Amino acid sequence: MEINRKDSLELVLLAALWGASFILIRYAVPEFGPFSLILVRVGLAASLLLPVLIVRRQFPVLKAHWFHACVVGLFSSAVPFLLFAYAMMSVTGSFASIVNAGTPIWGAIIAYLWLGESMTRNRVFGLLLGVVGVVILVWGKLDFGDQGLGFPVLAVLGATFMYGIAASYTKRFLHDIPPLVTATGSQIGATLSLLPFGIYFWPDAAPSGAGWIAAMVLGFASTGFAYVIFFRLIANVGPANTMTVTFLIPLFAAVWGAMFLGEVITIRMMLGALTIFLGTALATGFLSRRKTG
Repeated sequence: MEINRKDSLELVLLAALWGASFILIRYAVPEFGPFSLILVRVGLAASLLLPVLIVRRQFPVLKAHWFHACVVGLFSSAVPFLLFAYAMMSVTGSFASIVNAGTPIWGAIIAYLWLGESMTRNRVFGLLLGVVGVVILVWGKLDFGDQGLGFPVLAVLGATFMYGIAASYTKRFLHDIPPLVTATGSQIGATLSLLPFGIYFWPDAAPSGAGWIAAMVLGFASTGFAYVIFFRLIANVGPANTMTVTFLIPLFAAVWGAMFLGEVITIRMMLGALTIFLGTALATGFLSRRKTG
């Protein structure tokens, strides 16, 4: 499909919103804690998406498929969002966003093992290259001592693994369901699953006004509104073109991190990012599509 100017601008906006999510989490999580912040995030997203779903008269579809949509919410939102929030109490948003760019690699591996999707030579090479990129990024960081980053790094990797499971689960059980139904149901499921934990671990000290603003932007803009853009792009330009957002998110995360949090991009991070991007492009067939398109 052709990408017109409006769709291109929306693609960049989506990357900016999702890139900002890493920085917003890093800013707000010290005040809220992981459980409470992510409860606010998915709760606000659900409150934005549900009216859109009702207006589009897709609520009966959600009622019919609520269980699988809620399960997707665990793997696509509740657990990975929590893991990222925990990790970004220690690692930078830029680092987390670069590792997140390798999510399609896990998706390809799990789809091959679970759904029996084919593995071409380019895809296998891309997967191996992506793994090399991840190794470059985490090399020297897997220290599990008191001051080490081992557990936060594993949390980031675990989040991308959860996204891979969510993708295959969605394809297995919700492949013929409107994407907005899956998105809304997943945020509702994530909210319900996190509600008792978010309340129990609610911070004793009230978060600051700036912390609340960050949490609200994270929930409404970088999650709820971003989903609306995401599914509109899928409808307008197709999933393959929409997938290119993966390569733009770390760029925006790096820019926002440098502007607002003073984060620094190292040479190792750049090398790891380039390797992961190339591996992801090969594993998802993005390069071959561009050559034949």
